[in-house]
Amino acid sequence: MFILISDAFSQDLPDRLIQFGEVSQDKDCLSKADVVLIRSKTKVTKEYIDSAPNLKLVIRGGVGLDNVDLEYAKEKGIIVRNTPAASSIAVAELAFTLMICLPNHVVIGHNSMQAGEWIKKELKRSELYGKTLGILGLGRIGVELAKRAAVFGMKVIAYDPFVSESENAEIIPQLTDVLNKADFVSMHMPLTDETEGIINQNLLHEFKDGAYLINTGRGKTIVEDDVVASLASGKLSGFGTDVWYSDPPVNSPLINAPNILMLPHIGASTKENLIRIGEIICSIISEFNQ
Repeated sequence: MFILISDAFSQDLPDRLIQFGEVSQDKDCLSKADVVLIRSKTKVTKEYIDSAPNLKLVIRGGVGLDNVDLEYAKEKGIIVRNTPAASSIAVAELAFTLMICLPNHVVIGHNSMQAGEWIKKELKRSELYGKTLGILGLGRIGVELAKRAAVFGMKVIAYDPFVSESENAEIIPQLTDVLNKADFVSMHMPLTDETEGIINQNLLHEFKDGAYLINTGRGKTIVEDDVVASLASGKLSGFGTDVWYSDPPVNSPLINAPNILMLPHIGASTKENLIRIGEIICSIISEFNQ
């Protein structure tokens, strides 16, 4: 078995995979690969698959599979797996980090201090305690975020058409009812035809005035221009994002938007998560190899 590691994983993963066969991180060896390990950077398109005649298994270290042509992979008899359980804590903690940093002006305060400024009077903080968090998509990550919000004394409500009840949040059947009530909205939706651009001009009008929007799910679930307009008007008090239309973003209007906190898609990039991903990958390959 030839295993190609196409993206960045934990440094010890190659040594752990040697038990299954030859391991390489040379992308020029794609034509030899029986198994390819990817994260978000590698796009497993029709052309990619056609360049890998021996390919039998693709493992995406992470949650989504929107960078894999699933239909063509199935047509070619290629098994596609991912590691959704591994990233929940890492992404939930990052979403919570954005929720804390935005209303506390952490970045603005830090940058002003480095610039020799003292803007204490200008920075008005807001607490999470007693506020309402609306979670869009109550999967593994959403549940982990809900647990953390509850500890901070937040009321947690959620919209997920596939979840009818939860111990961690009050399920609200209508999306607009979540947006009307939430002081913070955190997005954890997969990218599908139904969710692409779901946060647009019309739905942004449904947000509570002065709410904060957090997106650590998928970049294309928002309409960037509409979010920028809501930030400029003050409808949104702030927007925190770790996800983009492309990695890195190209000509995104968000880059120069007001009241925004941006990160370069690092939600799953904790050392602990990469270790967990490696463990799951080894388990998948072991099962596949039987």
